[in-house]
Amino acid sequence: MTIFTLLGPTAVGKSAVASMIAGPLHAEIVSVDSMQVYKGMDIGTSKPGPAEIREIPCHLLDIVDPDTDFSAAGFKEAAGTAISDIISRGKRALLVGGSGLYFRAVVDDLDFSGHMTTREERAGLELEFNHRSNRELHDYLACLDSESAGVIDARNRRRVLRAIEIARSGGRPVSERQGSWERFSSPFDLKAAGLEMDRPLLYRLIEERVDRMVEDGFMEEAGTLAASGKLKRGTTAGEAIGYKQMLEHMDGLIGFDEAVDLIKKKTRNYAKRQITWFKKDPRIKWFKIEGGANDPVEVIENSIRTASTEILEYLIS
Repeated sequence: MTIFTLLGPTAVGKSAVASMIAGPLHAEIVSVDSMQVYKGMDIGTSKPGPAEIREIPCHLLDIVDPDTDFSAAGFKEAAGTAISDIISRGKRALLVGGSGLYFRAVVDDLDFSGHMTTREERAGLELEFNHRSNRELHDYLACLDSESAGVIDARNRRRVLRAIEIARSGGRPVSERQGSWERFSSPFDLKAAGLEMDRPLLYRLIEERVDRMVEDGFMEEAGTLAASGKLKRGTTAGEAIGYKQMLEHMDGLIGFDEAVDLIKKKTRNYAKRQITWFKKDPRIKWFKIEGGANDPVEVIENSIRTASTEILEYLIS
């Protein structure tokens, strides 16, 4: 089974390219975005609108409420169902997004085995070990699973706690599951294209996107979700870039302008992490959107069209 993918950092132009190549590929899009799965989180995630979806079907949007903690394992299952449905109708699947973990969850045979805790259980575990230092916690992990302790940095408290959680639940230790993450091996015939551009241009486009989100009513969207009780601080959705800052503003912790500036900064940092993640994957062939930080929109759009043609030729070759 051949799976096409289009990857890259936020604001690089993935949606524009996908809209140009999906038709010629006879493909339907599978969104690989960890936040577009949440209902009502539209403006803040740059989710495709109804008109775009009618033209090119897009799967895995709006599948859970924001007060649900959705995991990569759950996404893998949902994506597998969507891809099978697309293939059964004689279409191709085109995965589009920037969530590196979700991408690998879908295309690689990653091991998500182990006890899945509830939020309450996780909070209880953190409370139980709250008095212990990172070193003491790591020493305890070494008693339960010495091999996992050998590969997990003691300063990464969250990973240490997760490894303890798995070891105490009787699930497969992290040390036994690590191999599947280190191998870039897919059960699919994978054709992966990546979009990149120079950082100054990417950062400019990120800031312009945040400004458009604010103009389009991002603050109002976050406020409506918060008023409904579905968007809360501390949840997965509530910690999403943009929504976290808007919630903090609504709670009086930061000013509006500070919230917007933080969204831009956090998004730039996130884009850097996305690039680092994807660059480690040797299967991705990269295509550059040319342009300088001060180039007009027309120049960028022309480059996107050129890249779309090159990517289409690569994917069907």
